Amino acid sequence: MEPRLPLSPAPFPSSSWPWAASMLLRLLLVRVRCPLVAHPPRALLFLAASMTAGTRAAARQAFPNVVVVGLGKKAMGMNIDENWNEDKENIRAAVAAGCRQLQDLELPCVEVDPCGDAQAAAEGAALSIFEYEELKQKKKPTLQIQLHGSDGIDAWQKGIRYAEGQNLARYLMEGPANHITPTKFATIIEDKLKSFSSNVTVHKRDKSWIQEQAMGSFWSVAKGSDEPPVFLEVHYQGSSNPKEAPLVFVGKGITFDSGGISIKPSANMDAMRADMGGAAIIFSAIVTAAEFKLPINLIGLAPLCENLPSGTANKPGDVVTAMNGKTIQIDNTDAEGRLVLADALHYAHRFNPRAILDAATLTGAMDVALGSAATGVFTNSQKLWHHLYEASILTGGSSLENASLRTLHKANDRLPPSRYQ
Repeated sequence: MEPRLPLSPAPFPSSSWPWAASMLLRLLLVRVRCPLVAHPPRALLFLAASMTAGTRAAARQAFPNVVVVGLGKKAMGMNIDENWNEDKENIRAAVAAGCRQLQDLELPCVEVDPCGDAQAAAEGAALSIFEYEELKQKKKPTLQIQLHGSDGIDAWQKGIRYAEGQNLARYLMEGPANHITPTKFATIIEDKLKSFSSNVTVHKRDKSWIQEQAMGSFWSVAKGSDEPPVFLEVHYQGSSNPKEAPLVFVGKGITFDSGGISIKPSANMDAMRADMGGAAIIFSAIVTAAEFKLPINLIGLAPLCENLPSGTANKPGDVVTAMNGKTIQIDNTDAEGRLVLADALHYAHRFNPRAILDAATLTGAMDVALGSAATGVFTNSQKLWHHLYEASILTGGSSLENASLRTLHKANDRLPPSRYQ
């Protein structure tokens, strides 16, 4: 998640193809390069309304493989209900549909028209062709995507990098839990950041370090699995001032969540390999920030472990001591996310951060409440919330502020004190 400036919707540049009437159909014409074609076809963008018999004949001759997609109405701007820019989202969806069609046809290469917003077109193209095929013996040919022409090349490259960052998170979340273990997860992130070693430091903290730090809450979950836990800590120094207060990202890193002793139903439990989605997101964001050389200081923290039932696992009724010295009674071992994050969030305060951003697949109740269309946000900072909200308009990800921690704190003040403090 990147704090961005407020969006001021602007019309498509005048240099783009003209729009016809109120309802417009633009064509995404894509060229497929094939070594068997003696004369490689040219790529061209046509407006449906401007296609004469002559241009149709020329298109048939020049474009052996064409994907036609509609972009909808012109300059729709901000969609208040969905909290996104309709123009950008339409381009992403349209380009994605076209590229996906060619991917399914196993064609080797496509040139994509920028459709008036090269960054949005690149995001749609690169996100649409992602597939996890790491373990397949027969893999689909990878569709090579590139911008048609040179207009908007910088915006195109920016969109590609954004999409690659998202695809890295998707790759980590899709991988089987026996392949993306805490150790393997940390190694993948470390490898991704090796080329930025001049201003990036990676610490892979092991079991002994976790115990030395008295992270009893995190360790209580980790000790239920034979897979070694890792507390992954990444520092990115983009600011010229190394003492500038950092923005700290904290991500939940449960690489497989069975629920522990309070075990989950077996149906769809395989999806719990993605319970480290928070960690995948924050480190993918840091990798992308390093690629863009953003002039800020970032720190990423993730407690990585599995939540499994065993003779050493947490039991309902157990009481554990967190890093801040407070005790926690465990009623349900499937509420492990808040246990591992408690110690990570306390540790984050050591860096005197300007803000802490915590991302987690914390509870299925969020999906019940909001479905897959929006992300729930709890915050004690309206300023930070507005940054996230503005970013979501640009990126096409809806956010919904469920509650303010100020309100939660007032409600908690009325509750009777816990037996364990």
